[in-house]
Amino acid sequence: MRTYTFFAIVLLCLAILFIDSLAFYWLTSIMEPIASSNIKNIIYVAFWFFTIGLIISIMVLKIRLESISPYRKQLLISSLYGLTVSSFIPKLIFVVVVSILYFSNFLIRGEKSLLIIPLVGVFFGFLPFFVIVYAVFRAVYRFKVHQVVIKSDLLPQNFNGLRLVQISDLHLGSFNYRYHILERAIKTINSLNPDFIFFTGDLVNNYAWELNGWGDVLKTLTAQQGKYSVLGNHDYGDYSKWESEEERKGNFEEIKDFHAQIGFKLLLNEAECIEINGDKIAIVGVENWGNPPFKQYGDLQKSLQEVDGIGFKILLSHDPSHWKEEVVHKTNIALTLSGHTHGMQAGINIKNKAWSPIKYKYEHWAGLYQVGLQYLYVTRGLGWMGFPGRLGMRPEITLIALENE
Repeated sequence: MRTYTFFAIVLLCLAILFIDSLAFYWLTSIMEPIASSNIKNIIYVAFWFFTIGLIISIMVLKIRLESISPYRKQLLISSLYGLTVSSFIPKLIFVVVVSILYFSNFLIRGEKSLLIIPLVGVFFGFLPFFVIVYAVFRAVYRFKVHQVVIKSDLLPQNFNGLRLVQISDLHLGSFNYRYHILERAIKTINSLNPDFIFFTGDLVNNYAWELNGWGDVLKTLTAQQGKYSVLGNHDYGDYSKWESEEERKGNFEEIKDFHAQIGFKLLLNEAECIEINGDKIAIVGVENWGNPPFKQYGDLQKSLQEVDGIGFKILLSHDPSHWKEEVVHKTNIALTLSGHTHGMQAGINIKNKAWSPIKYKYEHWAGLYQVGLQYLYVTRGLGWMGFPGRLGMRPEITLIALENE
């Protein structure tokens, strides 16, 4: 998992302390109408008990990080991440809103405004809190099927109507062995009756032990013609410290072997030709290729060597930045399938319009993109990483129907 310097952790704790101090200042103003000093003292003690407890927990986790088992480390980091976000953001919004109301001329000064301001501030503080709680405990596993139709005159006639399901970014360690949750997604996938299932990387967060018990669950995924997969940046073990290079390689080999155990053909810079009644398409898979700081294990030219003459190619490439850098205008690959971004697990989806802060880092971050005869689809992913929730960016199962124009 991503690690942060001690200095960065100290800055985070100071930011929490600063915002909570401002929130407490406004809280004391809001509590003035309450006559009972006992009630106010209980609220004040509870406020600071949570704040100090959170800061101490963050500092202790950082200090003891290396001595904690990887399994407990993942759970603790995710839990603290969720607590920090659910505490910090609502208080930040509360402080900003109340400060603006108090120091602006929008409201007429006087007793009436003093009654309105606390109510408005509390509303704007609690609303994001409840939204975040919903994101963590409900939306994070509300799987959504996105249906897409792609029309291409490059598609051979015998493949007209081909049904593809794409899934990505399972991050199985984040499911904490709650097999029944993913079984619901698998039931939905199988009900779509796909010809192919494509998995576009990030099976785990870091470790092969995250796969324990998942074989029996994931092998129940069914496709009429085949299941193919590629690796994502988290599948290489690059975000962990290893006792030796042999240990890292052993972890990596276990992860690669697991794909075969669940019936997926793992494509490692290679391609496979699919033929129906003389018509052919190619399924191409590259290892992870991303812009720095992500490593570039992928070798697209090597992948294309044996299928260069096939007119319709489907590329599985985890990181969508690969499409712009090496695929579009540089190859004749018709369709690229990617994941990686998670849609930042936060954003807005209204009808056909979508927005997320991740768009300022990735030009292609969610949904379907087209340049000429070439398409890219970026899924929002099935699992989660970091923040243990999803705000307006539900976990995605993608059904793509290919049609010949």
